Amino acid sequence: MDFTCELCGAKLSIPDERLPKGKTVKTTCPSCKGKITLDLQGGEEQRESVDTAQFRLRFIDRKSKEKAQENSYTYEDYASDETLAFYEEGVKLALIMADSAEHSKQINKALKELGYEPISTPNTRDAIGKLRFHHFDLIVLVDGFSGQPVENSQIINFLNRLPMSVRRRIFLALVSEKFKTMDNMMAFARSANVVINLKDIDKLHLVLKKAIAENEKFYKVFMDALVETGRG
Repeated sequence: MDFTCELCGAKLSIPDERLPKGKTVKTTCPSCKGKITLDLQGGEEQRESVDTAQFRLRFIDRKSKEKAQENSYTYEDYASDETLAFYEEGVKLALIMADSAEHSKQINKALKELGYEPISTPNTRDAIGKLRFHHFDLIVLVDGFSGQPVENSQIINFLNRLPMSVRRRIFLALVSEKFKTMDNMMAFARSANVVINLKDIDKLHLVLKKAIAENEKFYKVFMDALVETGRG
């Protein structure tokens, strides 16, 4: 089924087999995060089309020509991941990017303690696929994920191209042996919210709890300042 977001004009397509027939579905636009309501209570002809048609979900970015490589990522890159099918509003999603199963397990545990719903991803292609179609409140990227050092990470490049209003809502944590935990200058240089040394991964929930609280405090002051100057 193809449809267009009335708020931002983004064109989207959802595989018919993922849509409940004869019901009204509410979803969120991956571009502007606006609410979209789909009325699937059509006639027999429409229901037959839902049963037989085979479509790919792809978000057609208005700047797609400038990001050819990233735009090659479609829903098929992670279609088997049923965990991202539907989440109730208010659930905080976190994306884990770590090649080591042990590191992924430790990060998963820490994120659950902080109240996040952790989602793991096996490689960069799958990760960007998820990021294109879902909002993650928190991202934890371990150096060397998918064979890429953080300084050349396609994930960070992708995040840096997001509109500031969207990027500001994503907390990015980088983990590496190269970093000193909570080095603010290094975090700024890497376009991250916090950097963490790999040896401190067992204290991850404590580090993230403090860093997230400081980030929220900073942006509260920032947004208050925008309102006071008439730009908020």
